[in-house]
Amino acid sequence: MFKENYNVIGVMSGTSLDGVDLAYINFEKKESWSFKILFSETIPYSRDWLNKLKNGFYLNENELISLNESYTGLLATIILEFIEKYSLVKIDAICSHGHTILHQPENGFTLQVGNLPKLGSLLNYPIVCDFRVQDVLLGGQGAPLVPIGDQLLFSNYDYCLNLGGFSNISFEYNGKRIAYDISPVNTVLNYYVNQLGLDYDDKGKIAKSGLLDSNLFEKLNQISFYNEPFPKSLGMEFVHKNILPIIESFSLPIETVLRSFVEHIAFQIAHNCKSNVKTILITGGGAYHEFLIERIQYYLPNVLLVVPDNQLIEFKEALIFGFLGVLKLRNENNVLASVTGAVRDHSSGVIYNVN
Repeated sequence: MFKENYNVIGVMSGTSLDGVDLAYINFEKKESWSFKILFSETIPYSRDWLNKLKNGFYLNENELISLNESYTGLLATIILEFIEKYSLVKIDAICSHGHTILHQPENGFTLQVGNLPKLGSLLNYPIVCDFRVQDVLLGGQGAPLVPIGDQLLFSNYDYCLNLGGFSNISFEYNGKRIAYDISPVNTVLNYYVNQLGLDYDDKGKIAKSGLLDSNLFEKLNQISFYNEPFPKSLGMEFVHKNILPIIESFSLPIETVLRSFVEHIAFQIAHNCKSNVKTILITGGGAYHEFLIERIQYYLPNVLLVVPDNQLIEFKEALIFGFLGVLKLRNENNVLASVTGAVRDHSSGVIYNVN
């Protein structure tokens, strides 16, 4: 499907479990790619679905099959309601990431629920989905996948930093695009804020009120993952096996945990930025955490941190998964081996409802 203009719906659900992000986007290809986000919305999960997805890590094989089936149905309903609400007519494809439940590239396995053929039968539109599995089968990490969009849509920034469930960074290095996960962010911050009966720490006010525990800070920074070379990626398994046991061993007030973990995030991000970086585009829900941004700026005093408008902050990943779908329809590479460690660049994803 080669043409200059594409209208697609990008669909993304991240590990921070904010909800399902949907963006209706126009992509135009002339000398280079450009885009316009025309409509966008986040549909929050019900409490029941929040718990199901949060606990998916612990399910057995049959329970995962059932979850995949029901989540695919939920996703189809959400997408159809979005189409109806905004009276969308021109749709070249629906490009959906699904939701990551298990991510174990070291074992040749990754699972994103919501990508079953059922999605194609419930939505009478071309579907492009399940973008990570092929990369893992080719020896890659299956993540991060957003950097191809950073390279082709946001090349005017030295670094692109996403602060979602995890932080990941993307930049040009020796003529190639490099990207990898840095550390957990909202997966840990929200875990502790939830214990206070809140969904998130508004602007980081609670973290800012806490005390920095230097022993916890130092212990977290000693985790071996941080010294491993890229490519590398993180999943909830890392949080449960490496982060939470360390934090729990200190028996600290939640405010102190939040303050110390914010410092840890900022330190690790700065540690992964080269000395010549001038501009960093920051997106993802963590971009609203003003105290975290303040601490990143502390460690990178000479860098311009660019926090864009709310729409790009919240929907950049949905935008780029829409873009990955367009590239797949054109049979062009949408995953970079320099990023994931796969044996080669490739065009990843599964297509339904396209003759």
